[in-house]
Amino acid sequence: MFFLSLRDFILDKFKLHKHKTHDFTECVPGTDYVFEIAENLTTGYMTARGKGVKPDDYIFLQIGSEFCRYQVEQIDYYSNPPDMWMALIKNVTNE
Repeated sequence: MFFLSLRDFILDKFKLHKHKTHDFTECVPGTDYVFEIAENLTTGYMTARGKGVKPDDYIFLQIGSEFCRYQVEQIDYYSNPPDMWMALIKNVTNE
């Protein structure tokens, strides 16, 4: 029996775009990444490690039982360690 989860379906759908999708749904908040909601509730700040995240890329997070899709608006990489970054991300789950 073939079963495609909603998360897998959404990830496959967005692989067609030229921007990469980075899946953090299996990662542990507070350990693998830090996510903080900004003042307007549709944007947030995320700090994590990993190379290749660029502006306009998508990030999938699981917040509670919800799967949320964000788009990177701005990103800055740290100099040490060089794969650590902080990004301003916008919730685009319903777009």
